[in-house]
Amino acid sequence: MRPPGSVALGTPGDIELAAAVKAHLAAGEGAAARELYGELVRRHQRKATRIALYYLRESADADEAVQDAFVKAYTHLRDFEYGRSFEVWFTRILVNCCLDRVKARGRRARWMVAADDLGDSSPLDRLAAPRDSTPEALALRRERGARLMDAIARLPERQKTVVLLSQIEGASTREVSEVTGLRETTIRVHLFRALRRLRSLLSEDPAFGESPDRDQE
Repeated sequence: MRPPGSVALGTPGDIELAAAVKAHLAAGEGAAARELYGELVRRHQRKATRIALYYLRESADADEAVQDAFVKAYTHLRDFEYGRSFEVWFTRILVNCCLDRVKARGRRARWMVAADDLGDSSPLDRLAAPRDSTPEALALRRERGARLMDAIARLPERQKTVVLLSQIEGASTREVSEVTGLRETTIRVHLFRALRRLRSLLSEDPAFGESPDRDQE
């Protein structure tokens, strides 16, 4: 295993970069630390913004939450353990920043995200969407995506987080456990209950009926 603070030739991984940033900070080399940390930001900013949008309604709020999370992660890099996943460690910080902003609003956010922003990254969206590309099918896909995100927004906080991370972002049970601090068995229970609740919420929704092409058969 490479010692913390060293960076391999070629393209270093997140763990090596984070360890090198820690080493530069410990040596008082702030400029070098910020330069390397900037690479970590570039690697994870797009996904971080997408996650923040799941929790926060406006792009400006999401951008601020992501910025706060990166700053907080930088100032707490001393707590990052070499060998852990930087992405999982950072995502936990990001989720907490988003939840703090939601609580500070003093009201329940709606977490409305356009289906086009989710694309094919969402297993739930793929199951809910028609497979063809006719104008009618695409319109139905967008409507289903919006209804799906509205239904997810109605889930209890922990169920919502588990669904977003596992079903939308594709994180493993172990990774969700590290992000949330919950046991893997508890996560499976939350996911089971969340999916059952989603099926109930969407069962009578007209948008989740038959696709236009099937109706014509």
